[in-house]
Amino acid sequence: MRNRTGTRVRQLTADQAIELVPIGATLAICGAGGGVVEPTALIQALARRYENTQQPGDLTLYHSTGMGDRGERGMSVLAKPGLVRRAIGGHWAQSPRLADMAQNNEIEGYNLPQGVMSQLLRAAAARQPGILTHVGLGTFIDPRQTGGKLNKVTKEDLVQLMFIDGQEYLFYKTIPIDVAFIRGTTADADGYISMEDEICYLDNLAMAQAAHNNGGIVICQVEKMVKARTLHPRSVRIPGYLVDALVVVPEQTQLYTGTSRFFSGDFIMEEGEVEPLPLTERKLVARRALMEIGPGDVGNVGVGIADGIGVIAREEGVNEDFTLTVETGPVGGVGAQGIFFGATANMQALMDMPSQFDFYDGGGLNASFLSFAEFDQVGNVNVHRFNGKIVGTGGFINISQNSKKVVFCGTLTAGGLKVSFADGALNIDSEGKFRKLIAKVPEVTFNGIDAVRRGQEIVFVTERSVFRLTPEGVELCEVAPGVDIERDILAHMDFTPKMAPTIKTMDTRLFCPEIMGIKDEWRNK
Repeated sequence: MRNRTGTRVRQLTADQAIELVPIGATLAICGAGGGVVEPTALIQALARRYENTQQPGDLTLYHSTGMGDRGERGMSVLAKPGLVRRAIGGHWAQSPRLADMAQNNEIEGYNLPQGVMSQLLRAAAARQPGILTHVGLGTFIDPRQTGGKLNKVTKEDLVQLMFIDGQEYLFYKTIPIDVAFIRGTTADADGYISMEDEICYLDNLAMAQAAHNNGGIVICQVEKMVKARTLHPRSVRIPGYLVDALVVVPEQTQLYTGTSRFFSGDFIMEEGEVEPLPLTERKLVARRALMEIGPGDVGNVGVGIADGIGVIAREEGVNEDFTLTVETGPVGGVGAQGIFFGATANMQALMDMPSQFDFYDGGGLNASFLSFAEFDQVGNVNVHRFNGKIVGTGGFINISQNSKKVVFCGTLTAGGLKVSFADGALNIDSEGKFRKLIAKVPEVTFNGIDAVRRGQEIVFVTERSVFRLTPEGVELCEVAPGVDIERDILAHMDFTPKMAPTIKTMDTRLFCPEIMGIKDEWRNK
């Protein structure tokens, strides 16, 4: 097998391949949470080499998605003083050790929108100077706020405000890639890569092209190798001329927990009779949020409390009446939750991630369901940094800024909240310690004032109330049965919302364990 220079592409061990990473390199790593397309062997080998030799060091890490298990895996293993100088990430919470380094000013840190970072790789591949887009205007990404910088030691401006024909745009500078860590399933002897067992494509191809066209190095981890030119051409996702080194890891699995043919789309899961989830505040919120989408709509569901929407839709038998998508590429199907967000069974199609964000950024979504950490009286939402922790945005900014309707999901308070249900009503058994509806968010991940100006429909769903965003601010429009407005809602907010002319009682079916019967309602629409 030969690479672009005419020399043989090397099949190396992970430890040998890491020796190709130079000091001070900008290293792009493809992958997503829970081990999705994560080149784990390469990441771990890089950490080992630095521990043993203090080389390569002074790296800039570039990762558009969050990688890890919200603990010690993923990018967390690279959180070593001296190994990393700068990290540019789309999401940080999956790898908290690296986030802690940024929080403590031990490294330079940036948080840019996941979609922009994914699309920037295409710009880098095409040797373009950057991307001009509306995504991020009015948020903490806007250079009039923080420009996506996460701490005091981060100085360089990666985002600029520009005006074209009197309209505001943000210009994101291309980040040249020196080394790319990517992953596939099978490599042929010429280095051509297929991804038949992978859960998503992510931005693998764009990342490989970005490194190659910058004169850099592409190292690909795969499960197995086969004879040259025996892969079906339609299965090849990465041409061999892009790959400089191959690392074969026979024990490679789709996720940290193993491999499922359902997630690769080879098998179709028999859904059969759906066992309803226990009634909790999470299920209640997901149920009410589901009422904001309709037959034929295309939506997006985010991580957190919002990720139960698909499960509830299955319970109600309406999951095939609309299409939910995930920013990592899946279209339709049943999505996993928690750290395995993005793993999807029974999906109808799989897009690469830059293309998925093209659809989102252009306003293709009828509705999106996103979790909120906190929001304020003008509808600004913060999800990227709270309680002293860097979390990051992921695809939140791209999605929330461009969906026709956004349904923000969460509980009214956090930290010890306990609820129960009786006779179609909600009981607050123990109130949470922390308020999430505050007077003014410290940093803006979603700009409510700009959303009103754009004409978006914005809904906030909690376990005891529903709010809508109006030109005059946040308006209380629904209250759970059994809940007192003054005692159970206003007393736990830092601002007084506008009151709707008629405050409705939330549907009592939300608070009962039985199926709500949404299917019958949709048939009559």
